Amino acid sequence: MGFTTGFIGGLTLTSATLYLTMSLHTRNRLQQAALLRQQSLILTNIVEPRPEPPPPAARIARAGMVETAKDRWNGEVEGLVRRVQGVDWRSVREGLEDRLMSAWGRMREKGEKP
Repeated sequence: MGFTTGFIGGLTLTSATLYLTMSLHTRNRLQQAALLRQQSLILTNIVEPRPEPPPPAARIARAGMVETAKDRWNGEVEGLVRRVQGVDWRSVREGLEDRLMSAWGRMREKGEKP
């Protein structure tokens, strides 16, 4: 092995070792810093707890034209159903029977005259 080859090989080995050592050291320091920040936050929250955040505001989305039409249709159907449920069907039946009986009586009277 020549001087140049040995020198470049040694330089490469030394640089790689130095790079890997510094990279490992940097990662360890970042991990330690994150752990210290986390522990500091935990201790701070024990001594002085953070106030609870306010509840999220309700988001109001505007309905489209189709949704508005559906809502109006459903409102109309609800109104009709309420009206039908509120009817006293016994009195309707009795009124209809009375009208039919009077119509039947008039028809009989007309039929007996000639």
